[in-house]
Amino acid sequence: MTMTDAIAEEQRRGYAYEDLPRLMGLMTGDEKHGPAATSTLDVLWVLYDRVLRVGPERTGDAERDRFLLSKGHGPMAYYAVLAAKGFVPVDWLPGFGSYGSPLGHHPDRVLVPGAEIGSGSLGHGLPIGVGTALGLRAQGLGEPRIWVLVGDAELDEGSNHEAIAFAGPAGLEQLHTVVVDNSSASHARPGGISARFEAAGWSAVTVDGRDHEALYAAFTAPHPGRPHVVVALVEPKNA
Repeated sequence: MTMTDAIAEEQRRGYAYEDLPRLMGLMTGDEKHGPAATSTLDVLWVLYDRVLRVGPERTGDAERDRFLLSKGHGPMAYYAVLAAKGFVPVDWLPGFGSYGSPLGHHPDRVLVPGAEIGSGSLGHGLPIGVGTALGLRAQGLGEPRIWVLVGDAELDEGSNHEAIAFAGPAGLEQLHTVVVDNSSASHARPGGISARFEAAGWSAVTVDGRDHEALYAAFTAPHPGRPHVVVALVEPKNA
């Protein structure tokens, strides 16, 4: 069986978590930001496999959940999960980062099916998530949930501070944030990341970012009337 035949067979039967390292291995080239990508792998898989109400056939559905990748560095894990779930073809992966490939070093919502925003400057994703939650509320769409994935260092940005401070008092229950904490922040807050969100009126849970059951329980925890943050602890960036 050729590699092409093997990939076609896997696409027919579907992919599992165990397939993700091989899918990521198809992506070569410079500036892969491997540590940034692998730090998000478990969070992304649990969200797309068990939590998010979205699929390749629902990318334009107004009632879909929205996932916003603010942690735009290292999209390899994101692309691998999107391929595993059928949003993008697996045969796109080897072209990652090359000229003419839709899979750039930062995801582009115009080019990548399922991508809700174009990832770029740090600190932009959570404010967009706040605006998305307000927009859905204004349209009377109460079911879709917004999930924003950020890194701990990204919280140094003032735009995120303002978004955190606004969302709690605004009672944006549809808004969820996952902070992948690999101890790379320059200005850590006393009491930890959860304390920062809780002080602004958020529901907050801190869990092992590699434990799928703990992640699922944290992602699905009730938080009536408040936005929710899950701090996913992973190994330090330089470990």
